[in-house]
Amino acid sequence: MDDQRYERELLTLKTIAETLNRSTDLKTMLQSVLEELLNVTGLKTGWIFLSNYKKQFTCTADARLPEALALKEKEPMCKGTCWCLNKFWDGRLNEAVNIIECKRIEDAIHHKTGDTEGLTHHATVPLTAAGESFGILNVGSPGKEKFTEEELTLLESVAFQIGTAIKRVRLYQDEQKRAENYSKLESLTRELWKCEHTEEIINGIVRQTAQSFNWPIVGYFHNTGHQHLLHSLYDQNKLNVINMPYSDDTLKEVIEAVAKESPVTPQTFHLPIDAEITEIHARAVTIRNDQIGILFALSHNDVRLSKIDEEILQAVADHTALAIEQSRVNEKRQELILSEERNRLARDLHDSVSQKLFSLSMTARGAQSIQDNPLVLNEALVDIQQLSQKAMQEMKTLIWQLRPVGIEAGVMTSLKNYALGLGLQAVCDVSGLKLLPRPIEEALFRIGQEALNNIHKHAAVNEVSLQLAFSETDASLTIVDHGVGFDQTTVGDCTLGLRGMKERAAILGGHLSITSTRNFGTTVQVILPI
Repeated sequence: MDDQRYERELLTLKTIAETLNRSTDLKTMLQSVLEELLNVTGLKTGWIFLSNYKKQFTCTADARLPEALALKEKEPMCKGTCWCLNKFWDGRLNEAVNIIECKRIEDAIHHKTGDTEGLTHHATVPLTAAGESFGILNVGSPGKEKFTEEELTLLESVAFQIGTAIKRVRLYQDEQKRAENYSKLESLTRELWKCEHTEEIINGIVRQTAQSFNWPIVGYFHNTGHQHLLHSLYDQNKLNVINMPYSDDTLKEVIEAVAKESPVTPQTFHLPIDAEITEIHARAVTIRNDQIGILFALSHNDVRLSKIDEEILQAVADHTALAIEQSRVNEKRQELILSEERNRLARDLHDSVSQKLFSLSMTARGAQSIQDNPLVLNEALVDIQQLSQKAMQEMKTLIWQLRPVGIEAGVMTSLKNYALGLGLQAVCDVSGLKLLPRPIEEALFRIGQEALNNIHKHAAVNEVSLQLAFSETDASLTIVDHGVGFDQTTVGDCTLGLRGMKERAAILGGHLSITSTRNFGTTVQVILPI
């Protein structure tokens, strides 16, 4: 008799193991294994509750439920609580329980809601693996009020197999979700790095994080040094810029979530939202050990964030810090370039226009003293006219450097016109066609403008070659002259103009190269990623 029971148990465990290995879809797998368990044990009915959080559960699988439990699309199995779930949530269900009277059955009998088909009791077994609890397995038969120790031991073995399979499936699902999330993160950060200013970065990260990962509520607290400002909040599919101050006391639960790097249940934390918050997930946005803000996401009863989501929240916070730091560096660079350009223009004004105006003034003063000599006076007036025309031309050139009117016509057209204004004949060649972002277009024009100025001043030629080429990933501008050139080992990057050109390219992630040889001309090439 014992041999037969032992063989039956082995057959049951073998059948269950084979069933569990047929699918990676959790619901399908649990439904199949429950039906197979009832077949091999001869039990009549059963169901599986899965629960990740207290007071929340799903009836994930069921088989041959009596009418009283199956009515209204199994409503009695999907709502309310019962003794077996309460024991599970309270941590008192650690092994297979011999007999638990079913509250759901008792309610059906009491309220006369349907035929229970003789079912009054069931056995309850926790589904666990590696110290993690997933739910409970309930099985029973009409008229059966007690399970033997052997039956309970077998059910515990089956439950352990089911728990292990649930763990395996969830690990597989977590890896799938992790891969999907990091793919979304790549797209999100690609959009993030297009933002130029801190305000734009924060609003973009809050909105795109919520939309990319389907998190219901996402927000950002900005640390001003004196207080925390709720900068922006994404709720109900809408981004709201709020700028509401919060003290450390009112923000203590968010600060606690940051310190613990784990969710915190709110008690006193309040936001201008309608949803009831169940958990706060928050990560610090830190630049060089300086916490500049807090990125947070909120769970409510309908949507809860998983451990995988928390990983992504940390990654998004780290990328936000990098993007804000890069934005600050770029702003400093822009200020430096602007300052250097002002200094250069001031120097050019002094060296050219100011000198000519001084000469003009001295010539005019001299003309006053020679009014009795018409011939000399006429020559002085001619000099005054020429000096004023040259000063006017140089002033126009400097004004155009300040504001490149006509760049809307395109980089090449604008550079060609600028070259003509300097007295240079430009041979132009454009390869490909692409609509450039404004920062790229202006950088190409400014770099080309500086190169043309250098040719005009130093190359001793009247002709220049301009080549503009586009690919899927970048735009390049090449400027070539066959003038006197210069010794690169002597000049290097010491001049303000050359250094400014390289700075402009670097800000946009590009590269600028200059090749020059004495008496063989100079080539300037800039490549900027689009």
